[in-house]
Amino acid sequence: MNAPHLPKVAGIDSTVPPPAHTAPPVQPAQGAPAAPGAQGAPGALIQDRLAGWVSDLTTLHELNERLSRTAALDGALTELLRAGAALVGARRGLVVLEPADGLGPTTTVGLGLARADLGHLETVPRAATSFGRLLDATAGATPGAPDCAPAAKTAPPAAAPVTEIVQPDLLADEALDPRHREVAVRLGYAASYALPLLTDTAGRVGVVVWLYDEPAEPAARQRHLIGRYLQYATEHLARLVDLDRARSTTATLRAELLPPRLPRVAGVQLAARHSTGPRGGGDWFDALPLPDAALGLAVGSVTGSGPSAVAAMGRLRASLRAYAVMEGEDPVAVLSDLELLLRLTEPARSATALFAFCEPALRKIVLAGAGHSPPLIVGERRTEFVETSLSAPLGMLACWEAPSVDIRPEPGETLLLYTDGLLQRTGDAMDRAFARLHAAAASVPKAARDDPGKIADHVLRTVLPEGLDGTDGPAAAASEEDVVLLAARFE
Repeated sequence: MNAPHLPKVAGIDSTVPPPAHTAPPVQPAQGAPAAPGAQGAPGALIQDRLAGWVSDLTTLHELNERLSRTAALDGALTELLRAGAALVGARRGLVVLEPADGLGPTTTVGLGLARADLGHLETVPRAATSFGRLLDATAGATPGAPDCAPAAKTAPPAAAPVTEIVQPDLLADEALDPRHREVAVRLGYAASYALPLLTDTAGRVGVVVWLYDEPAEPAARQRHLIGRYLQYATEHLARLVDLDRARSTTATLRAELLPPRLPRVAGVQLAARHSTGPRGGGDWFDALPLPDAALGLAVGSVTGSGPSAVAAMGRLRASLRAYAVMEGEDPVAVLSDLELLLRLTEPARSATALFAFCEPALRKIVLAGAGHSPPLIVGERRTEFVETSLSAPLGMLACWEAPSVDIRPEPGETLLLYTDGLLQRTGDAMDRAFARLHAAAASVPKAARDDPGKIADHVLRTVLPEGLDGTDGPAAAASEEDVVLLAARFE
């Protein structure tokens, strides 16, 4: 007789049924005839046990496959809680992410617990919670997973490694902290099972706790399964923690390299919106006050992604600022100098850029572009792309050159500068993306035309319905592109 296999992960029950075993063979009384088939009972027992082991391995494999498909830390934590709840027979739980090195990130994610419920748990003294005791006990512990032997219900000696904390009946525990008892009654849980998340290289990553509605505790086989599952899951979490740290560092570096605030220049209002892709790209913008009440506006994009592209973007933006101060009234000269610098210092990299020299008092703009998308003029009487000449990106030719373009915006008109990421995020072909951008700019409500920030927000909402940071809809495949939008409204 074969043991019933566990259901597939998509519909796994909240409990893991123990493998079906045949009863041990009953020895017939001396002199009595042997029961038919009695001699086959030992073979059936072994077969049932093997079937149970195969079922367990299949379940763990499927759960690990599901976890491996999570690319974000929050999604991995949620999947860990769901899979663990199925393995230990719980309905709710929480995972506290607190790496032992103190470098973060630190967060608490709940399963079946609202944010207010997590807030109630945070009011319990740390030493009175199982996850708090495990976090403190494993500050310098070495990794270890619980085996199938039941753990002691009481806390182990201080010198012994803490591998789990089982609280099978919280409300019957006279030593339970009064505040913990109050929160348990409020949230409706009566038992808990906590395990540390430990890795060989990173040490402690955090702690996971599952909560039972009634007094209960996982069986020996359930503990064995969850221990094996956590061996892989914790390593996966540690990799995502490292990735999250790298992304956070890149985002911080990029934010520091971009203008922390836009300047105030008489005769013009400025607004900027930008979003960085998950890998960190090299799109940038700048607004620089220049002598004689002039203003320099720039947007650009560096090829590549990651920290190297962000560093190259910072160097390029800083160099353009220097050239703009020296010869900003001639945008072609500014971009020519920038192209020469890029070709000499980073010959393997190219970039697109657009620089505009603005005189707000005269409502005059002189701009030049290097392989960059044309800007938009948005006003009550017109919404049109600026007719810039075709030009190559910086670093692509032995000698870059392109003519400049003069623009005379009317009072109340807004100049929109943007990077190609805005068009690529749409997921459309470039001609359709340009048409969508033009339609979005033309549909700006009259009440919003006096505020460049509202204009920028309307354009982004119309062109990218999923938002700057969304990944839903047809543009999900292109969501890794950076987006920059710089709006300048002339009074």
